[in-house]
Amino acid sequence: MTSSAATPSTIYLKDYSPPLFTISDIFLTVELGEEETRVTSELQMKRLQDGGNQIHLHGEDLDLVSITVADRLLDSSEYTLSSKDIAFLAPSDDFTVKIVTRIKPQENTALEGLYKSSGNFCTQCEAEGFRKITYFLDRPDVMAKFTTKIIGDQNKYPVMLSNGNLIESGNLEDGRFYNLWVDPFPKPAYLFALVAGDLGSVEDSFVTRSGRQVKLQIFVEKGNEDKCAHAMTSLKKSMRWDEEKYGREYDLDIFMIVAVSDFNMGAMENKGLNIFNSKYVLASKETATDADFDGIESVIAHEYFHNWTGNRITCRDWFQLTLKEGLTVFRDQQFSADMNSAAVKRIEDVQRLRAAQFPEDAGPLAHPIQPQSYVEINNFYTATVYEKGAEVIRMAHTILGEDNFRKGMDLYFDRHDGQAVTTEEFIAALEDGSGIDLKQFREWYTQPGTPEVFVEDQYDPENKSYSLTIRQQNPKAGPNAKPLHIPLELGLVGANGDNLLTGIHGTGSEIFNLKEKEETVTFENISEKPTPSLFRNFSAPVKLKQNPADGNMVHLFKNDSDPFNRWEAGQRLAIKCLLDMIESPSQNALPQSFISAFGDLLDDESLEPEFKAAAMTLPGEQFIGQQMDIVDVDTIHAQRQNAIKTLASTYKDKLQSIYQSHHGKDSVGDRSLKNSALMFLTSLKEEEFINLATYQYFNADNMTDQISSLSRLVVTNHPNREKVLQDYYARWENDALVIDKWFTLQATSYRDKAMEDVQELLSHPAFNYLNPNRVRSLIAAFAAGNPRHFHKTSGDGYRFLSDAVIKLNTINPQIAARLIGPLGQWKRFSEKRQNLMKAELERILKAPNISNDVFEIANKSLRN
Repeated sequence: MTSSAATPSTIYLKDYSPPLFTISDIFLTVELGEEETRVTSELQMKRLQDGGNQIHLHGEDLDLVSITVADRLLDSSEYTLSSKDIAFLAPSDDFTVKIVTRIKPQENTALEGLYKSSGNFCTQCEAEGFRKITYFLDRPDVMAKFTTKIIGDQNKYPVMLSNGNLIESGNLEDGRFYNLWVDPFPKPAYLFALVAGDLGSVEDSFVTRSGRQVKLQIFVEKGNEDKCAHAMTSLKKSMRWDEEKYGREYDLDIFMIVAVSDFNMGAMENKGLNIFNSKYVLASKETATDADFDGIESVIAHEYFHNWTGNRITCRDWFQLTLKEGLTVFRDQQFSADMNSAAVKRIEDVQRLRAAQFPEDAGPLAHPIQPQSYVEINNFYTATVYEKGAEVIRMAHTILGEDNFRKGMDLYFDRHDGQAVTTEEFIAALEDGSGIDLKQFREWYTQPGTPEVFVEDQYDPENKSYSLTIRQQNPKAGPNAKPLHIPLELGLVGANGDNLLTGIHGTGSEIFNLKEKEETVTFENISEKPTPSLFRNFSAPVKLKQNPADGNMVHLFKNDSDPFNRWEAGQRLAIKCLLDMIESPSQNALPQSFISAFGDLLDDESLEPEFKAAAMTLPGEQFIGQQMDIVDVDTIHAQRQNAIKTLASTYKDKLQSIYQSHHGKDSVGDRSLKNSALMFLTSLKEEEFINLATYQYFNADNMTDQISSLSRLVVTNHPNREKVLQDYYARWENDALVIDKWFTLQATSYRDKAMEDVQELLSHPAFNYLNPNRVRSLIAAFAAGNPRHFHKTSGDGYRFLSDAVIKLNTINPQIAARLIGPLGQWKRFSEKRQNLMKAELERILKAPNISNDVFEIANKSLRN
């Protein structure tokens, strides 16, 4: 911690220098205790370069017992101890260090390093948690082979796990025993893991393409073993897919997953021992929604894919974080698209990007996917590094093509296996493997902000030529920013809905590589003026600045052969209509052109149900707000609800028919479409449809239908609301993940009393500041997902959030810092709201013992 008067230091990429010494091997002994844990580390250190003999090993919150260097016990005059490290002189170029420390995992509420919760020991070492376990060169370019001996009470901790393969176990005195784990692959300390507890497990196996059998184990709190089947299936699918898609085979004899209830992140890819937030492991039809099942499959895949893109090849320094995260998000998106509806998956990925990353790019926390500086690295696990990073990899894939991208990836794996590398080395491997120059493309790694692309078209009927003039700019990167290499996938749609271009492999789409600030592309032999379909499949993370006629958007909404752009046309048409209504609320109603297009969508039987449900959904309130210079949360909410009611009343019979025809069918698509219809119908607030939602709730045989109906009732003031909320809690009060949904539904409700509801829930017996999932389910869900009430002009919503940040700052700084984001958007709102939001940021900065995590985010949010 740092005092509120201190200014934390900033770390810069330009200051990177390789270590003077490295650690080739570490033998770690961890003796677990009820009051304290004793850690003994034996380090084999080797000089890498000249530059002095001073050794600095990182260490925080450690109680040093002893340090022995080259078999000689040092006295206190021979080393310097600070709150951040221990320093001593190297006696030679190759020597051993033995350090004994004491730590107290039971008191570690920050959940970083080794901590104890729910009776189990667990670690989280990314990014810099290992230094809270023992003194070490805790930086990703120091890769050591780990041998870990865990000692604990056999009755309390019968399961004791670490990285690699278990090679030895034995009994000790006083009812204790030990397990000895050896990881044969060098890894940075952030990939170290340890878990100990009285856990249940499920087991399976996987045979690799070379014929090796790998044991698969998932460890969970006892009683949850029956909720692991989907996670195990997802793991096996991931392993097979990575072999087939990228030629990557798993390399250890065992792969383990542990699900824990208290975890700051979604999951962690520790070598051979992945630790997961239980949210992304536990699922049954009765307790998890279809979205939960998809999330588990995606996150299981993501962490498994890290075995090669993150573990076998890791980051040289933390400025390279997107090297592993952006690449692995792209890979898990590919996997999920192959396993499910590719069109719906792409829509969901872009919605997530626009909801989280676009505001980040436009706000005070904007940064490139390769940041140039940071105060606290935990703050850079951002949507920019992850989601935008994945879009950058996707663009490289589009530019190179499938075959050349695979060649580049193969070379990357062959060239850098076992190394800690940079994004420049990754791009170089893609270039060398494909033979395609990506020099200009590298600008994506260093420019912040979302590029804007302006398009104007012109048709010459006499010469049958059609031209597009395309211009790019990136306001956040400044006037002197170099133009980016932007792949624009486009098609031309004729009056009959046919593709006027043959396109790549007959797809009707061509790739135009925009490299200048302004370029013109011309198409010959175009027999009619087409409707351009731009950035198909969202081929680049840009904002398209184009003002097409409503008729063009309706045409694409009905006819575009690219599923993403068909959905996108409907969204753009809806945005235009809603913004018109917001600007003139007393005069404008939803135009007939959109109402008719929506009806045609409902009638189109050719569409898969899941895609139709996505296309029916109007843009969210936050995304509408992104299109406005000054966000008017109240009018946005009112006019979006008016639009929903207009569509519902116009097509009530069709929506009822859709509901009835898909009710009772057991597929993701059927449930999705049915519940979309229910959302529209209940917006009418007619007793018939409130009762329909209530009936669905009490008769649902799956969580998707139950939570969908509950979500429709929780926004009302109908007596059935309290009835179903009480029933839901009584049914599921012993299942924490299911109760998280109960908190979130109330936190995001737009009913008039939502602010009071949320404040009361802070005092609910089931709410706990120590559990990150519970904090996210209530506090984060309210601040990020309930704009109408968070932005009340009373300032109650802002004060609610800042109170939580200040309280969590001393409990769990990482979680506290991640809550601040909504306050950082103050420039987008009216002057009154701006002043209220800034006042809360200032209050956070004046809080006692403010952490580096919270200071950096609050300070940047206020000052930039």
